Amino acid sequence: MERLDKRVAGSLTRFYVVALCVVALLTVSGLFLIRRTIRNLNHDSRLVNVAGRQRMLSQRLTKLAVLKINGIEHRDSVSFNSLLTLWKDSHEDLVSRKLPVEKGFVTWKSQPLDTMFHELDPVFDRIYQNLLIISRDDADVAAKQRALAQVLANEPQFLSQMNRIVFQFDKESFERLQNLERIEWILDLMTILVLVAEGLLIFRPVVNTTRRVVRMLTESEDALQLSNQRLQEANSQLVETQKELLRLEEEKYALQLAEDRVRAGALIEGQEEERKRFALELHDGIGQMLTGLKLHAEKLKAVQFHDEKHQKRFEQLVTLIQDIIQTTRQVSFNLMPSVLSDFGLASALKLLCQQTSDVSGIKILFEGETGERIMMARPTEIGLYRIAQEALNNAVKHANADLIKIKLEQNKNRIVLEIADDGKGFLISNLKSEGQFLTRNGMENIRTRTRLLNGEIEIISKVDSGTRLVVQVDL
Repeated sequence: MERLDKRVAGSLTRFYVVALCVVALLTVSGLFLIRRTIRNLNHDSRLVNVAGRQRMLSQRLTKLAVLKINGIEHRDSVSFNSLLTLWKDSHEDLVSRKLPVEKGFVTWKSQPLDTMFHELDPVFDRIYQNLLIISRDDADVAAKQRALAQVLANEPQFLSQMNRIVFQFDKESFERLQNLERIEWILDLMTILVLVAEGLLIFRPVVNTTRRVVRMLTESEDALQLSNQRLQEANSQLVETQKELLRLEEEKYALQLAEDRVRAGALIEGQEEERKRFALELHDGIGQMLTGLKLHAEKLKAVQFHDEKHQKRFEQLVTLIQDIIQTTRQVSFNLMPSVLSDFGLASALKLLCQQTSDVSGIKILFEGETGERIMMARPTEIGLYRIAQEALNNAVKHANADLIKIKLEQNKNRIVLEIADDGKGFLISNLKSEGQFLTRNGMENIRTRTRLLNGEIEIISKVDSGTRLVVQVDL
């Protein structure tokens, strides 16, 4: 089928190209001849007008000559000399077969016209020479009378010859028009012949070839339907196999996600246990030793130092010990606040807001019920606290905010944690770039903890319009 299509297409293409080229050539040739003949007819009319004007000019010049010699007043304002010059130039243009028009010159080739103009030349010269004598002011009256007589004697012959010339122009123009009509008939007949040949050599083979191709297609239709049925059965088996592979891949991916979640949960749980142990060590170990050191130092306040410098250094030492104790308590609180396990998430977040506000100098408000503890699993409580802690630290460091709010509420069986500020905000598309409200590591930690809690996270932020982070977790 492919070879037959190529062969038929190539053959038909060649036939069509040849036929269209012939038709186009005949059409263009006809248009060219018509335009050329129309242009020639326009030129012929110009020639006839000029030839007819020559007769009028000769009669007008004769009339002006008679009036001028006899001294009769007339209303013809045209100069006799200008008319004579125009008559002479037009005659020379006709004789030289080069008549000026708007865009060039009109030329023609005609032996009868050349003969007629050759016979007219002596008559024209006699009339022109005598009109020159009449036009001169220095010529005497007798000479002008003789010149006028010669003009009157030759004028009938000039007019008769110009009539013949005009008729010859008209005759040749009509002959060219008849010739164009014959050529047009010939081109029309050739076009009809080409169309008939196109029908016999192109359309008829196309019909035969189409009939043969349709017969071949009809014969192969049953085999094609059988192949399609087999292919559909194979496709059905392939689809079932693909579905099974997809299901296995989804199970594998879900298992991998579960493993990652378990691994991340175990890692975070280990971190929290390590933080709890380290916080206890700081509180019960280093914290107790620093408290004992402070008590011993305070007992030494009763001792009188002889040197005032020693007294100031001792006071500075006591102050430094107090700062170290406070810092240790703060580190221990950040690692694992005891208020979280004792009084719940709301109380821990409220204390976190107070301590962070005291350290940073930023106004930080907490909205939530601290009187009644929201009952939730220990990992959920710790996870939400760490999310709020991470978001609050990032807001303090990067948002340049004057006010930060942390809101905790329980909506039926869902916990909603919201952290909002009135800072500079950022574009969500630039979330991963460093130096924004949520740094890359901080955002990843928040997302990881939210995912481990099977929660949802939403970030709303615009430049110079603040940022709002909302985390929702089902209990």
